[in-house]
Amino acid sequence: MLWCGMEAIETEALAKVIVGLGNPGKRYERNRHNVGFMVLEDLAREGSGRWSSGALSRTCRIEISRHPVLLMEPLTYMNHSGRAVEVLLSKLERGPQDLLLVLDDLNLPFGRIRIRERGSAGGHHGLESILDALKTDEIVRVRLGIGEETMPGAKADFVLSDFPSEIRTDLNDMIVKAGKAVKSVLNDGVSKTMALFNA
Repeated sequence: MLWCGMEAIETEALAKVIVGLGNPGKRYERNRHNVGFMVLEDLAREGSGRWSSGALSRTCRIEISRHPVLLMEPLTYMNHSGRAVEVLLSKLERGPQDLLLVLDDLNLPFGRIRIRERGSAGGHHGLESILDALKTDEIVRVRLGIGEETMPGAKADFVLSDFPSEIRTDLNDMIVKAGKAVKSVLNDGVSKTMALFNA
């Protein structure tokens, strides 16, 4: 059992540790780079979860389709996500195979969902930090497309800008779809989920 804040987490029963990537704080919460956090917030609301802080992260234990999971948002900034994930996994006595990452992907068109079992960071510094910290690229991830046809040359400014209000409905649809992908991984496994969502 791990105590995170005031919440006891039964680590033995956890099916997955689901990590959303983003930057902590009000300033960043609607940024394109924070869509991973948005998905986890939506799952936490649906599961009536309560967030606690500790071990360089915010965590929330819920059940998804009867699978006990731990939602985790690093409290480090994006580029140091690996440190937070490494610390939490060590406390939980779990490994990379127990992770499911949810993150933005600038290389995918906006609204597209893509599941991958392994692979490089593709220029995503938060994912790169995690792969480096855990010394493996075999980590399942749910990637959410944030790319647009006309993007500024300064990609860092783009990902750290807010989603425009006129695409809010489409953004919410993508968040819900990503939540369904997470549930599919838990219920049906990665291969079937890839076949459903990567088409």
